[in-house]
Amino acid sequence: MSAERRPYTDLTSDIPLIADNLALVMHHIDEAAQKAGRSPDSIRLISVSKQVSSGKIIEAYQAGSKCFGENKVQEAVSKIDEVNTQDISWHFIGHLQKNKIKYLDSRFELIHSIDSLSLAEKISTYCEGQNQRQAVLLQVNVSGEEAKFGMTPVELEDQLSSYGQLKGIQVQGLMTIPPQNSEAENSRQYFSELRVLRDKFQAMNIEGVELKELSMGMTNDYLIAVEEGATLVRVGNAIFGQR
Repeated sequence: MSAERRPYTDLTSDIPLIADNLALVMHHIDEAAQKAGRSPDSIRLISVSKQVSSGKIIEAYQAGSKCFGENKVQEAVSKIDEVNTQDISWHFIGHLQKNKIKYLDSRFELIHSIDSLSLAEKISTYCEGQNQRQAVLLQVNVSGEEAKFGMTPVELEDQLSSYGQLKGIQVQGLMTIPPQNSEAENSRQYFSELRVLRDKFQAMNIEGVELKELSMGMTNDYLIAVEEGATLVRVGNAIFGQR
């Protein structure tokens, strides 16, 4: 069977060649974008490298991946220093504890997981003190799951203008994580809801808030996310294998 026709379910097995996995994921993104009438260039693939060695990150980089996502600050900092490649874009995609903010230090192009106004305020204060401005996404819990981090849609609407007033951050979009499910199609409603929220607030032209990015979709459902308007997809197992 050719690479183009390999079934999606093959992607989560222990595949030895990262370059092949990456090429297949990018091919599938292109197909999903075209199906939705979108330009593939409007979607960025974030290769999720948590619990992946620096050597494998370099292998993926050499195969064409330029954006990597980490979910633990100190692990990420160690890898960033080890890889030490200027044209890699590092994204922080995990829950950010307030006592870890001091490790940010302009290392991440984008933080996907701002889940409260108090966290945003602390990051803003730190960045202002460093004469920096950090690009961020606001994490929205559209499913309402108690176990999930993120603000509710109502909280987002009530507080969005407050985020825009913070001088040390730049809000660039929204992020969500749908309920875990074996059926990718079940994620569609949550991705669609996030897109509708983004469109609603974007039309309000809130000062200091730019909502150009939608971060949604992981290995199991990133193709559905692309169809629903994702500009950033976070894919790990399909590239690096199960961890």
